[in-house]
Amino acid sequence: MNHFSDTSKKRLETCHKDLRVLFAHVVIDFDCTIVEGFRGESEQNKAYDEGKSKLRFPNSKHNKRPSLAVDAAPFINGAISWKHDDLLFFSGYVKGIADQLYRMGVIGHRIRCGSDWDKDGAVSDETFRDEPHYEIIPNERDV
Repeated sequence: MNHFSDTSKKRLETCHKDLRVLFAHVVIDFDCTIVEGFRGESEQNKAYDEGKSKLRFPNSKHNKRPSLAVDAAPFINGAISWKHDDLLFFSGYVKGIADQLYRMGVIGHRIRCGSDWDKDGAVSDETFRDEPHYEIIPNERDV
């Protein structure tokens, strides 16, 4: 059975409970790593400067405590894969598990993937691609 490394566990622990529950389910059948949960100011601004984020600190969901966003990547053939197709396949799997957990009442928020920002199911229409990114969609009660 797949499991997270201690490093992935520490990163995931910085995240909102729904993200922790989601990825605890994902890793059972799809080996993956947690790349990042909470991001401090220097990490966020570096991600922005490198074009990996559209937001400067403190405006990203990664900058909240607990983090409302997580970056995760699949292990394919025993190694992290950054290939576009692998990341898209993985994001579809994660989104499917998230939708199922939400419908069952296991998590209290829907999840948006960085591969489908507008949530229309089409990934080819996105102008900013951030396939490893998953974030909490606020409910009315969260606002």
